[in-house]
Amino acid sequence: MLPSINIRPEEFRARADRLLEHIRAERLTGVVLFDATDILYFTGGAFIPTERPIAFVMNARGEQAMFVPRLEVEHARGQTRFERVDSYVEYPADPHPMQVLEKTLADLGIKDRVGADHDGYPWILGYRGPSLSELSGAAVARVNGFVEDLMMVKSEAEIALIRESVKWGNLGHRLLQRYTAVGVTETQASLRASQEATLAMLDALGPLYRSLSMFWDGVYAGYRGQIGRNAAIPHALANNITFQPGDLLVSGAGAAMWGYNSELERTMIVGTASDEQRRMFDHMLKVQEIGIQALRPGATCAEVDRAVRKYYEDHDLMRLWRHHSGHAIGLRYHEGPFLDIGDGTELKPGMVFTVEPGLYARHLGGFRHSDTVLVTDSGHEVLTYYPQDLESLTIR
Repeated sequence: MLPSINIRPEEFRARADRLLEHIRAERLTGVVLFDATDILYFTGGAFIPTERPIAFVMNARGEQAMFVPRLEVEHARGQTRFERVDSYVEYPADPHPMQVLEKTLADLGIKDRVGADHDGYPWILGYRGPSLSELSGAAVARVNGFVEDLMMVKSEAEIALIRESVKWGNLGHRLLQRYTAVGVTETQASLRASQEATLAMLDALGPLYRSLSMFWDGVYAGYRGQIGRNAAIPHALANNITFQPGDLLVSGAGAAMWGYNSELERTMIVGTASDEQRRMFDHMLKVQEIGIQALRPGATCAEVDRAVRKYYEDHDLMRLWRHHSGHAIGLRYHEGPFLDIGDGTELKPGMVFTVEPGLYARHLGGFRHSDTVLVTDSGHEVLTYYPQDLESLTIR
């Protein structure tokens, strides 16, 4: 049954134990995490960040607490099962929520040297308040790098959730391609595909399914405005564009699975591709394959991107280059490390990346496939499996 591939309580405890080891090694009195993804990673508690501060707190003895507004108390207890959930009335209020947090930290003996992902609750939706260092006079040591390093290598349970995400993203994309036609808008095709795929997923997985995502309720499939010449804008926005004959399309699909994500992108065309479009499409396939084949344990992120860029350079395509070759993916849709010549991170089994080098020509549009790829002990495994060839991706 699917619940067996969800993240189990013992895995959350093991993650917290790793963080505790780090706290003690750095001689910190405790740690405070404000980032919603960091909180989810260590506690299993999923929250939508607003102007109301939320934090996960742990001291050097391993005692843990959640700090939340009053309206989140029952939610926090139910999701994290923590014995200690401290709360404040509201934001803004008197006393300020951070003054209440100061009391929590003092009670847990967290002072002098404190680990944190931010020096205080970050600006979100109009929030204003003192930093941790201002509040307590403590020296704040950032733990972001350590937390990111933990997240980089996925456990078997995390990989299983990403595989499940891939499965339903594949269905969403299949429906998206089916409902894309001349005269239809991207909004119509995207909504229909996403909704039908989500309903099918819910029928299969049942009421135990959780997205645990602030962005997606289930399966998503769409175009994000990358239609026609707009396909040459790597991060365009959906604009209810109507499909026309000859349009080049860059699609995207995935599914939120207990907070975990995958990425599937394809370049499609409405009607018959021109010779120039075919040539660019072939280059895109070749350069992506180079990136995928370069993924192996012991290599570095920089080496993968360097191999990709060499293809661009050898074929006089750098003028059409816009971004690095890919990024890690998991609880965050974009995670570190990045497949970029500026990132020397060594690849390890369990890391999961998107591989998505693109070509962007203003007069033609954009050409980008993205696949989700797992680094394995012996090399790599491509987790996404949607067709890649132009014939399969031609909409008639």
